[in-house]
Amino acid sequence: MNAGSGGGDAAERLRRALAGEDAGAARLLASSGRVFRMGGFDWDLVTGTMAMDAAALDVFDMDPAQYDGRPESLGSRVLPDEARRLDTLVAQALKDGSAEYGAYLRIRRRDGVHQWTHTQGIVHRDADGRPVRIIGVVRDATHELSESAARLGLDEGRRRRAGVVEGTTAALAYARTVQDVIDLLNDSHALEHFGAASLVMGLLDAGRIHLVAEGPEGAFVPGTRFTRVDEPYPMSEVIRTLRPRFIESPRDFAASFPVLWPHISGLGITAAVYLPLIAQARPIGALGLLYSDKTGFSEDERTLLVALGSSIAQSLQRAMLYEQEHDLAEGLQQAMLPRRIPEVPGAQTAVRYRSARLGRDVGGDWYDLIPLPDGRVGAVIGDVQGHDTHAAAVMGQLRIVLRAYAAEGHTPSTVMARASVFLHELDTDRFATCTYAEVDLGTGVVQVVRAGHVDPLIREADGHCRRIPVEGGLPLGLSAEFGRLDYPATTLELDPGQTLMLYTDGLVEKPGADLDEGLQWLSALVRRGPADLQELADHLCDVVADRGGEDDVAILLLRRESATGVPGAGRFRQHVAQSDPEALSSARHMIRAAVRAWGAGERADEIELVADELMTNALMHTDGGAIVTLRILGGSPRRLRVEVEDRSSALPRRREAGEAGVSGRGLLLVDQLSDVWGVESRGSGKCVWCEFTVPA
Repeated sequence: MNAGSGGGDAAERLRRALAGEDAGAARLLASSGRVFRMGGFDWDLVTGTMAMDAAALDVFDMDPAQYDGRPESLGSRVLPDEARRLDTLVAQALKDGSAEYGAYLRIRRRDGVHQWTHTQGIVHRDADGRPVRIIGVVRDATHELSESAARLGLDEGRRRRAGVVEGTTAALAYARTVQDVIDLLNDSHALEHFGAASLVMGLLDAGRIHLVAEGPEGAFVPGTRFTRVDEPYPMSEVIRTLRPRFIESPRDFAASFPVLWPHISGLGITAAVYLPLIAQARPIGALGLLYSDKTGFSEDERTLLVALGSSIAQSLQRAMLYEQEHDLAEGLQQAMLPRRIPEVPGAQTAVRYRSARLGRDVGGDWYDLIPLPDGRVGAVIGDVQGHDTHAAAVMGQLRIVLRAYAAEGHTPSTVMARASVFLHELDTDRFATCTYAEVDLGTGVVQVVRAGHVDPLIREADGHCRRIPVEGGLPLGLSAEFGRLDYPATTLELDPGQTLMLYTDGLVEKPGADLDEGLQWLSALVRRGPADLQELADHLCDVVADRGGEDDVAILLLRRESATGVPGAGRFRQHVAQSDPEALSSARHMIRAAVRAWGAGERADEIELVADELMTNALMHTDGGAIVTLRILGGSPRRLRVEVEDRSSALPRRREAGEAGVSGRGLLLVDQLSDVWGVESRGSGKCVWCEFTVPA
């Protein structure tokens, strides 16, 4: 046969050996086949027949009596996927002009065992280059691949274990607390990859080892929660010696630690390693890995386990320092906040502060609830710029002065303006945003002032939530610096069952979203939240914690209840300064809201007009300010009384106004509109009063 362009002398000799034409080559091939389980084949591509010698059939575990000389007969031995791959390889070699090919494939022996086999063929072509014959060999490659796989497996095992250490180290970088470290080790795949069944961990505290991770369920040994360093336990030993202890068998464990072994011998532990956790050249604890299906440790395993212990020690030290710093910062923050929130008759309240948990970074967020006379209460929420102890110190001072100004009886606008001046004179570079709301729980009238802060929300009794636009001024400190101390008050009414929500911007700030989107999200969250005020506050904090915000959050919720039993219910009292037009305007708003809230009906306009006239007279004709009081008198019919007090003892005079006069009609107006009026002496001043009969 003409071999054409392929094969050469080696191929021809192999062909002659297989065909029996070269006796020496045939004897060599037969000898090699017996030793190496290798045989030959001659595949005639024209007729499709394949001659195989006895050794080749033995490689395929094929009975010679069952082989009919066709390649398809080997199909029962070659796995389907391998057959398709081999057919593709041979077809490609015949098509692209290759002189030879080779491949590893798996076959199934008669006993069902899979065996690796290698085949190599030499392609013969005719004068025109067409393939006409393949002569080749097949051999058992099981031993060859087993050794290679073992080497590959060893290398892969090393890479895998090194990867576990690297992956665990990377994950530990995100652990902030000691419990985070323990949870990560228990929940990660590190123990599984190392083959450990569980771990135990102890931390060194004042010369004692505190067990913080107990190992498998039922493994806790009574009396070992706290142990001394000099006791005969493995963690004590590695802390004393600062060297790891590898326990390679149950016998080794029993001999080394006879006090501990009887308590854990029933857990199926076959090996263990105890590692000292060393940070900055001093022990901080010990880690134990317990195994249930191995004995002994290779050098690679020992090296990697020691590296793992070092990584865990560094993470634990960071976590312990973080917890110490955070406890210090949180203690400072809590010391600056009110120690308790007073009970407010006629209202339910809930307050929360959630730290962003940034180690020693303490925020300037605060809340406060200030009891005021006559059934009123002041609600404050604020945020000092920055996240450090200086911000917390400024917050504490600002909270105190705000409380003092409010308790002095100043209007909300004045309280905010004076607080801004105080912060500006404090000689600090910090500013603060703040919202102050003064709530009259008897009338439901609320005066809100805002200094660069987010708008409050109102939650209806049915859960619906809406934003309350409040005209605001500059943040505290900045308004005083730029001479813009105007803080206009927004008046609104809080009905029984409605909830006023004050909060800092950490509650609504979301990555990638603007403030309006955050407020819409918060409104939807409140609408779906629980009705109970305390549960709602917890729910808001939990959602923020899950979201992982990077800013502190302060929340103050105030829900108005029925006015029944509220001190001052059915009574409104307001101080109006003589040179404070904003206070006069605010008092007018409050009177209007109170009169309508009390159901004055058709007489509401008359009452407002008379009260405004009495206030104006007091401010124009006396020195100093005035105090206006509205209250509901008992009895039948129901009466509403208006009182305006001033410091002047001069009694008002009723006089006729001239044709062109615009003054002199005040008392005439009072006399015409009210049912009864009069003047009373009040110490150094007087009180002008009038009464109106109103519907029951």
